[in-house]
Amino acid sequence: MSSTASGKNGTWRNWGGNVVSRPAREVTPASVEELAAAVRQAAEDGLTVKPVGTGHSFTSIAATDGVMIRPQLLTGIRKIDRDAMTVTVEAGTPLKRLNLALAREGLSLTNMGDIMEQTVSGATSTGTHGTGRDSASIAAQIKGLELVTADGSVLTCSEKENPEVFAAARIGLGALGIVTAITFAVEPVFLLTAREEPMPFERVLAEFDALWAENEHFEFYWFPHTGSTNTKRNNRSAGPEKPVGQVAGWFEDEFLSNGVFQVAQWVGRAVPATVPTIARVSSRALSARTYTDIPYKVYTSPRRVRFTEMEYAVPREALTETLRELKAMVDRSDLRVSFPVEVRTAPADDITLSTASGRDSAYVAVHMFKGTPYQAYFTAAERIFTAHEGRPHWGKVHTRDAEYFAGVYPRFGEFTALRDRLDPDRRFQNDYLRRVLGS
Repeated sequence: MSSTASGKNGTWRNWGGNVVSRPAREVTPASVEELAAAVRQAAEDGLTVKPVGTGHSFTSIAATDGVMIRPQLLTGIRKIDRDAMTVTVEAGTPLKRLNLALAREGLSLTNMGDIMEQTVSGATSTGTHGTGRDSASIAAQIKGLELVTADGSVLTCSEKENPEVFAAARIGLGALGIVTAITFAVEPVFLLTAREEPMPFERVLAEFDALWAENEHFEFYWFPHTGSTNTKRNNRSAGPEKPVGQVAGWFEDEFLSNGVFQVAQWVGRAVPATVPTIARVSSRALSARTYTDIPYKVYTSPRRVRFTEMEYAVPREALTETLRELKAMVDRSDLRVSFPVEVRTAPADDITLSTASGRDSAYVAVHMFKGTPYQAYFTAAERIFTAHEGRPHWGKVHTRDAEYFAGVYPRFGEFTALRDRLDPDRRFQNDYLRRVLGS
């Protein structure tokens, strides 16, 4: 089966396997006109509409019992504008294809997340991000959007055209319309030098402000049940290119991070008591390495071990306290957590419902191996995150609702008012949006 989530007999499953839905019908439009017609037809039939990308969200944000729109025919680059340094791409294009196509043209996005399986519209609509001191999420690099709204009309927006829609629709949760094309800012391709090295947990926390300030892209993974982390700094480099050697790359990325990791997860799931020992061994198995390559080869890595994930953005200044509380909680519980906790940052942006909207943010992501009960761990972690006014990633597991979001997003009302205007009949509604945006 391809990496795209799917199912048999009309059922659809997401990548993590934790969301199932049964759409009334599926439509795979080959053009914006066909998509608009499908939306109008759904309205006549009294059905809701949901586009679904690769199913990489762990929430039911893409689930529908109405019309499911598959965007795989809406792919490819529409236009490259070298004067404006933008590229316009069809909404169903996988990030992987966009990154490859841009590299061939000598171009690159400034920043990206750590996987590139998702479609450009799915990734941006849910707020997918990497880590960056100065550069923000993928959606923050959007310069223009085209979307089909509830009445079947095509709306374009940018900072100059329909700016109030542009402010919200870059991370629109699928609530404002169906994105059909995205214009991204790009720059000439550049080199990044990655430096990965283990570092004690306490040292990372003590030096976090300096590590953040001195590096364009800093992130680290903490292994629960240990005092160990693996840090990664990515900075622009004059070269020369020094990719990870094929054998070393296979060993670190495929064997250690995916192969051995997969086996360790199976063992940990079968015998939870072994998890702390496995964690200590895993955290020591990673050695320091440095390599230099074009951006997408440094930012992204394959994720073959399936998991369920919760991630919250907390104010950046609250990060060390949040992590200390998380570590104390794991240490005093009888939880057995076999997946590392991932920590990244983003500068404040101006997108209405971006997790970094109006505040410098740090992201803390907790994971559990697919098929392992995650509720106890995620509930305890969420209690810590929400105490710091955390904002959950829109595509990852959380239990928050509209009332909570109205408190942590100063511009929440601006988004819901725009939704009332663009989708008064809730053509794009589903259970998830009812919960997070209110009905």
